[in-house]
This record gives sequence, C-alpha cells and structure tokens, in this order.
Amino acid sequence: MKFLKYPLTLLYRIWFYILVLVPIIVLFPFIFVTILSEKTYSLFFKIARIWSKIILIGMGFNYKIEGSEVFEEGKSYMLVANHTSMTDIMLMLIAVKNHPFVFVGKKELAKIPLFGFIYKRVCILVDRANSKSRYQVFERAQKRIEQGLSICIFPEGGVPEEHIILDEFKDGAFRIAIEHGLPIVPMVFFDNKKRLSYTFFTGSPGKMRAKIFPIIETKGKTLEDRHELKKQVRQIILAPLENDMK
Repeated sequence: MKFLKYPLTLLYRIWFYILVLVPIIVLFPFIFVTILSEKTYSLFFKIARIWSKIILIGMGFNYKIEGSEVFEEGKSYMLVANHTSMTDIMLMLIAVKNHPFVFVGKKELAKIPLFGFIYKRVCILVDRANSKSRYQVFERAQKRIEQGLSICIFPEGGVPEEHIILDEFKDGAFRIAIEHGLPIVPMVFFDNKKRLSYTFFTGSPGKMRAKIFPIIETKGKTLEDRHELKKQVRQIILAPLENDMK
C-alpha cells in the first residue's frame, strides 16, 4: 500500500487548496464589501470563521477546543500560539469565537492570487528582513487596538524545522502587549503538524486539539520585563507539547 501514499497525499493536499479557494470565490462579493472599511471588520471576521469551518470539516479534522472563553467584550488581547501548519490560522479563528482579532503575518503571503488581495487588507503585514517594516507593525497594531480589536501573533516568527517542538520566541508580541497593556492569551495547538504540516506529501484526517490557557496580565510591566514574560509564556506552551509527546 506504500505506493498509494504519495498519490493519495497529493490529492489530499490539492483538496485542501480547493477548500481554501472555492469558498473565497463563492463568498467574494460579501468579503469584498466587508474589507472596504475597517468599520465592517467584525462582519469579515464572521465570514472568516465560516471559511475556517468549511476547511477544517472538509478536511476531516475533528477539532476540539479546551478552555473557557476568557474574553471580555470591548477589551483587546494578545493571542499567541505555536506555529506548525497552514491550518493554524483556521484553528485560531475557530478557537476565538466572538472576539474579532487581526493577524500579524509575513508580507510574502500577500502575493498569493485572490487570497493575497484579502490578506493584505485585513492583516498587519511585516517584512521580517526590514527593520522599518517591523517598527510599522507597532503603529498599525496600535490603530487596531484603538478600534477594539485584539492582535494575534505566532511568536516563533515562522515555522520551525521539523525536529523542533517549539522554536525560540521573538520579542514583538510581548513588546506590543506591554506597551498597550494587553493581557496575553497563550494557546497550544497539539495536532496541526500531524494533520497538515508544511511538508508537501503529508496530511491525514483526524483529531485536532487546541487548549486556551488563562490570561497573563501585563499591566504594571515595563519593556525590561519582556524577556521574562516571553520565557514564561513559552514555557506555558512548551510544557503541554512535551507532555503530549510522551
């Protein structure tokens, strides 16, 4: 049966891209209207959650979110999680039900046809090789926070190599959280790498677990505390990942 592995996983991967693209095409008139103004972002967020459910259910991912909804209405948060799969975006949108947020993501994704058109209008883009771009992220994040939105950053700054459970965290998420007094909400995605990693000939239906941990307050902290805060949050995410591998 090994000779069937590559064609089957290829078809499964193609099916994923179909599920990503087709709902965008079908829903595009509604999406387009909601991205014309930042005032209608909450409507776009609802559409994005529907899009995410279509993909996860269509791929056969039995997702389960552990942890109570911790978000207060009208309050902004910093959402952080480990990053191992393209499905991290969808699972994050599912995990946070009624509290709109924006992703901070790499600029390169804006080049993807159609998806990129939407992506660059609803996300905060960063060119990690450009120090000026990294600084502009703070300005754009402040604007979004003032609008009552939360921010989501995958603090590893990218997808780690296959053998790394959790890469070292960058400062950005913790600097923004401290400067704006945002409570940090750590999350763990246990199975996304198994379900659909960035290695092309991989992927299979099955369970997809996420866990939301209690918030960590940043009020009273200064930028000098960011390194300790970064270590604290990384350990919260790392420990259950290591235990799950035992």
